[in-house]
Amino acid sequence: MVSQKNTRSRTSSKPYLTIPTVPSIKSFHRVPKKVKVYEYFAISNGDSKVFKEEDGLVEIGKQEILEPSKVSYMNLFINGVLQPKESYEVANGEITLKTEDMPPKGAPVILQMFIF
Repeated sequence: MVSQKNTRSRTSSKPYLTIPTVPSIKSFHRVPKKVKVYEYFAISNGDSKVFKEEDGLVEIGKQEILEPSKVSYMNLFINGVLQPKESYEVANGEITLKTEDMPPKGAPVILQMFIF
C-alpha cells in the first residue's frame, strides 16, 4: 500500500517551467538615406537622336534633364527597354543617342535620375 501512495504523489506533481536567460544584444540600425527621384518623359518623333528639355511632355509639367555631375545614378528607357550606358550621353538639358538607328515614332523616352 505504501508503494501506491508514493506512485500517486509522483504522478500528480507538476514539472517546473524553466525559462532560460538570454543575454541582451545591442543592435544598431541605420536610417536609410533619402533618395530624390527625377524623371524626364518624351515621345520620339522618329527622326531624331537628340532629346532636349523642351521636347518633354508638357502635359506632365516642366520636364528637366539634370546635369550628370549632380546625379548619383541614371537609367534611360526607350520604348520600355533599359538602354546600356554606352548607347547614350546625357548633358545638362539634353540626351544624345549614340546608336545607329533612331527610336521609332511614338516610342516613349524616359530618363530616371536618382540623387542620394
